[in-house]
Amino acid sequence: MSERINHRAFTERLMSAEQAAAFVKPGMTVAMSGFTGAGYPKAVPGALAKLIAAEHDAGGEFKINVLTGASTAPELDGVLARAEGMNLRLPYMSDPDLRRRINDGDMEYMDIHLSHVAQHAWFGFYGKIDLAIVEVAGITADGELIPSTSVGNNKTWLEMADHVILEVNKQQSAALEGMHDLYYGTALPPHRKPIELTTPRDRIGQKYLDIDVRKVVAVVETDAPDRLSPFAPVDETSERIADHLLSFLDYEIRQGRLSEKLLPLQSGVGNIANAVLAGLARGGYKGLTAYTEVIQDGMLELIKDGTIDFASATSFSLSTEGVEEFNKNIDRYRDRILLRPQEISNHPEIIRRLGCIALNGMIEADIYGNVNSTNVLGSKVMNGIGGSGDFARNGYLSVFMSPSTAKGGKISGIVPFASHVDHTEHDTMILITEQGLADLRGHSPKQRAQLVIDNCAHSDYKALLQDYFDRACSQSYGKHTPHLLGEALSWHQRFEQTGDMRPAS
Repeated sequence: MSERINHRAFTERLMSAEQAAAFVKPGMTVAMSGFTGAGYPKAVPGALAKLIAAEHDAGGEFKINVLTGASTAPELDGVLARAEGMNLRLPYMSDPDLRRRINDGDMEYMDIHLSHVAQHAWFGFYGKIDLAIVEVAGITADGELIPSTSVGNNKTWLEMADHVILEVNKQQSAALEGMHDLYYGTALPPHRKPIELTTPRDRIGQKYLDIDVRKVVAVVETDAPDRLSPFAPVDETSERIADHLLSFLDYEIRQGRLSEKLLPLQSGVGNIANAVLAGLARGGYKGLTAYTEVIQDGMLELIKDGTIDFASATSFSLSTEGVEEFNKNIDRYRDRILLRPQEISNHPEIIRRLGCIALNGMIEADIYGNVNSTNVLGSKVMNGIGGSGDFARNGYLSVFMSPSTAKGGKISGIVPFASHVDHTEHDTMILITEQGLADLRGHSPKQRAQLVIDNCAHSDYKALLQDYFDRACSQSYGKHTPHLLGEALSWHQRFEQTGDMRPAS
């Protein structure tokens, strides 16, 4: 028996990545594990990319549709994008080569809410899933799968796929065993039942993934790390954003709308999110909980110092230092972290029941509170909406954060009208930049606009926004949400033409 494969039926299917990749055929829909650079297959995608490139060199056509949990890494998205091997990709991505091919129009990309992926697959919206390629940390003597550093949609892929390739990665800590909560109680309408999860620490499922061994056509052993993404040091801008948020939370506690233990936190991925988490430690909070998607370095630190008592997620997204800390103290973290399928971690009804505080980044917001999370200048996708919509629409508080400018001041994070809307004004409660915080709750559109201009806009753009708003209020076709239709996107057009949203002086 292998070190990580303790069931004979699986050892009999051991083979190389190249042999396993041969099971993938042109036109297939292939579902793969992976969520924010963790738990994705490391070997088979690379071998597959070589097969695809060879087929293209021979004058043939070889493309597949790829479904995952969220973003993966260069060893999956990158190699397949460079091999021109994908026809369609969903639901979230971050690889630069993949992004370039999507924005060049060379392949299709579907950006959807992460809570929708599994159920839409079950509804049949994506057609038949031919093959699943899933990384696991091991296989038990009973033939159960020990999940890896992400769960994502793996349960759904293993259930729905006609055939399965497993990558068993021995570099993932064996001590991951027991940190997962796999819920198998979901059903299709009209047979759904309530999901009895009332606190982030509740266990409602099992520790292992089920698998029908008859589906498994190949098992590949690997020994490779996840994509280890370093986080930038907390800079002054991020620290000021965090300070505005902490002041707001303190105010909410004084008003009696939050207790000193707040409500379960959801935090998006990135440097600002890490800075906000670091700010919570400075704020002196203790015994908090998190019901989120991703465990980042900052959250590990909060668990370590007692700021966060328990965290529920679907994946890790750690730096090299974060992995070292996690593996060194995994016994401590095992009692304070659970990883769940993303259909549970992002479930709208659970998010609403728990009353999550949603903390997410954005590309831009307009003066009325519409938020663009995904598309630069309205048409060039950056990553995807991820789970921000799941939490913003259903959370107790929805907070969006961003620097007030980008590209050295040439782009304003606050604009007259968002060039792409992922979260409407109805789902946005709090906007924060380093300039300040706008609490939009309980305000009409025009009141919201003035709050955003006064509190969030950079000084280089404040007067321009005020001028637009004042003229819109007097000249607009309607006065409820005033806009000058001929100017609403003129800032974006100006940047596209001149490289600067500011008018020439």
